Amino acid sequence: MAYVMIVDDDQDFAETIALVIQNEGHEVQLKFDPESAFESMQNRTPDLVLLDVMFPEDSSAGFELARSMRHENEQLKKVPILMLTAINAKFPLGFGPNDIDSEWMPVTDFLEKPADFDVLREKVAKLLNSKGKAD
Repeated sequence: MAYVMIVDDDQDFAETIALVIQNEGHEVQLKFDPESAFESMQNRTPDLVLLDVMFPEDSSAGFELARSMRHENEQLKKVPILMLTAINAKFPLGFGPNDIDSEWMPVTDFLEKPADFDVLREKVAKLLNSKGKAD
């Protein structure tokens, strides 16, 4: 069983995704803002983070959290991050897996909302499996 943190301001969406992840046998913690998520991660390192991009106070807060994880905290720098977002629906800029890089969008994988649950399960399993091999 893995410990998965979901960071998303949309409580209904986060709870739905949490059920999908829990049904795979994983422990899930929900955080609805990046600040409390980062604080919580420093107390208990998640095995995987599912991270939204846009939050009410900052439309790019998810990017900032990912950067903080990668560049400001040694224990969090290798935690896989699945960016799970509807940013392309709100700002049709075409963000996707090809935009992942170590500085600007330092995430492990990318999935558009609304998420196909089968694809989500596959990505979560793959990221957790690859994390286990890296540890």
